[in-house]
Amino acid sequence: MSTPAPSVWKQPAQVWAVAFACVVAFMGIGLVDPILPAIAESLKATPVETELLFTSYLLVTGLAMLVTSWISSRIGAKATLLIGLGLIVVFALLCALSGSVDAVIGFRAGWGLGNALFISTALATIVGAASGGSSAAIVLYEAALGLGIAVGPLIGGLLGEQSWRGPFFGVVALMAIAFIAVLALLRGPTETREPIPFTAPFKALGHPALAVLAATALFYNIGFFVLLAFSPFPLGFGAMGIGFTFFGWGVALAVTSVWVAPVLMRRMPRTRIILVVLPMLALDLIAAGLVVTNAAALVVCIIVGGLLLGIMNTVLTEAVMEATDLPRSVASSAYSAVRFLGGAAAPPLAALLWHAFDATVPYLFAAASIVLAALIVFFGRRVLNRIDDPVEDALEDAEAILIGDAA
Repeated sequence: MSTPAPSVWKQPAQVWAVAFACVVAFMGIGLVDPILPAIAESLKATPVETELLFTSYLLVTGLAMLVTSWISSRIGAKATLLIGLGLIVVFALLCALSGSVDAVIGFRAGWGLGNALFISTALATIVGAASGGSSAAIVLYEAALGLGIAVGPLIGGLLGEQSWRGPFFGVVALMAIAFIAVLALLRGPTETREPIPFTAPFKALGHPALAVLAATALFYNIGFFVLLAFSPFPLGFGAMGIGFTFFGWGVALAVTSVWVAPVLMRRMPRTRIILVVLPMLALDLIAAGLVVTNAAALVVCIIVGGLLLGIMNTVLTEAVMEATDLPRSVASSAYSAVRFLGGAAAPPLAALLWHAFDATVPYLFAAASIVLAALIVFFGRRVLNRIDDPVEDALEDAEAILIGDAA
């Protein structure tokens, strides 16, 4: 008689400690969204200045991704996790106590450094401690990612109704609990890696296939973050309304990322999925621009965008893992750094276009960026043959998705 497989949800306390910290870290993707208009009003900031809250966070996260593997391979997983969590606590608290938008922008950069250190190490730590093997660890990671992306805007809206400082204080409290839990509960050996050379991610970008996918992700992320970071302004809702809108966006993204994308990849080559979904996303962004004065219609476009973004996030990141013979952590770090640069540039550019023209133009700009991403894949498809091969190592792919998606 065969022994029943252990339940995914019966895990040691140290696994739940890291998983909880993952949920809170992923909440940072949309936590600030509902309070952008309130920050602009309270701190007398322009929309461009307010959007720099995303830029500083994403820019530092992306650049730090180039060195986090080098750091964690030398000081160990637990130390890297604790340093990352500690930095998030400190800089989130400083954001909450700030009296100017410039200060918040600067402290969000420090938050980005902590986030990069944490998310680049979390899954490997869960894998080293989870019962039920790598498949159980992947399920736990995907559950944490989906929950964090969906709940972040909702928590931001609830706390933001009281004060724009509320979401930052909320992160401080939750991450402090996560820090204590990881410190106290994470014991014994965790997965270790061979030391990674400092220059490895930089050299990786010279590989043709990885260069094509990184360039694609750069322009794709412009569309992603115009939709995420600019939309709170034309919506015209309060913090709670924005929070509920992007809660729906996050649920849509999580559902297609975790369940729909894997089904599609079992039935279609990755390049075909990319070349079908990217034009659909461009059309959705054009529609958002055309209906921008109708809040209900714009909400529908945002939710539909979440569905398409979830597919693209998973497919693009898994494509990166299959495109080269490079160590997957190195390929993922290089790809993520370039990708986040697009995310860092998009919010202030969208605000500048809004100020210079009207609220339709940022969405048209985002659609044009998505079309450019599709063209890069189309004309570079000759070097992307490998990405249509079946995935053989789900664990390493999941680790890459963790690094690539948790912006």
